[in-house]
Order: sequence, then C-alpha cells, then structure tokens
Amino acid sequence: MNQTGESRLASAELAVQAGRLLAGRRLTLAVAESCTGGLLASLLTDVPGSSDYFLGGVVAYANLVKENILGVRHETLLAHGAVSAETASEMAWGVRRLLRADITLAITGVAGPGGGTPEKPVGLAYLHLSAVDAEVGERHVWDGDRAGNKERSAAAALRMLCGYLLRITAS
Repeated sequence: MNQTGESRLASAELAVQAGRLLAGRRLTLAVAESCTGGLLASLLTDVPGSSDYFLGGVVAYANLVKENILGVRHETLLAHGAVSAETASEMAWGVRRLLRADITLAITGVAGPGGGTPEKPVGLAYLHLSAVDAEVGERHVWDGDRAGNKERSAAAALRMLCGYLLRITAS
C-alpha cells in the first residue's frame, strides 16, 4: 500500500474513534474546510451512523465564502491572510454559530504544489477546534504532494478531535 493509502486507512480509523466518542457523549460536530476541500467531512461521513453526531460542514475555498458564510472578518484576511491561525479560529467559530454544533473543526492551508511563499510554504496548514470549553489551534508544515498534504491535514484534525474528546471523557 502506498503512503497515501496507509494514511487514508489511519484517517478512517481516527474517524471511527471520533465517532464513537462523539456518540458516547451525545455531542455534535461540524467542520469548516478550505485546503482539504471536504476531505474531512468525507472521512467523517464514511462512518456508518455518523448522522447521529455529524451535522455538516462548509467548504470555504474562496475568501468570499469565508467572509459571507462563515463570518471571517475582512480585516482578519487582510492582516493575516486566508492561511493563518486567526482565520482558522474564525472559521471554526463561524461554522459553530452557523450549524450550532457542540464542537467544530476548521482547516486552512496551502496544499500545493503552487501557492506557497517563504512565509507560507506549500504544506502549511492551520487547524482549529472550537467547543464551549476549549479553543485549540495547531500549525503544521507537511512535506507531501497535494493529496498527501490534504490527507495529513484531515488526519491531524481528527487526532486533535480525538485528543479533546478523550480529555473530556477522562475528566
């Protein structure tokens, strides 16, 4: 199996784990995606029974969608860019407001092969989890091709979600 196939299998297992944890806590989830183009939502909905906890998502590829649908402030995009921790945070908040989910995940980044700069290289991804009791952000720089960078970003978001759910389950 190639690296993307192995990564997809690991992501599928993470999606199953996240689903069990969400269903067990009776929590809902929504996502806001940019560079992953709906991959995270696809992984989540591949799990049978995901309609019990997954509300939906927004693929906000264009800044116009980030602003008009998710409510990302124009000032944030001007000051920090679409690929930033600030934008990821506002995307997570926006989808939480829009779909009224208990937990939201947002991903924005540069999948490649083009679009990178010295400050924001290809493979850069910002992830954000928003919940009533937590705001968690992560920054990653992946070294794969476009498909690999998208897959790693989605898997990292699922790991972040599982980590959060395990922490609240233990407390």
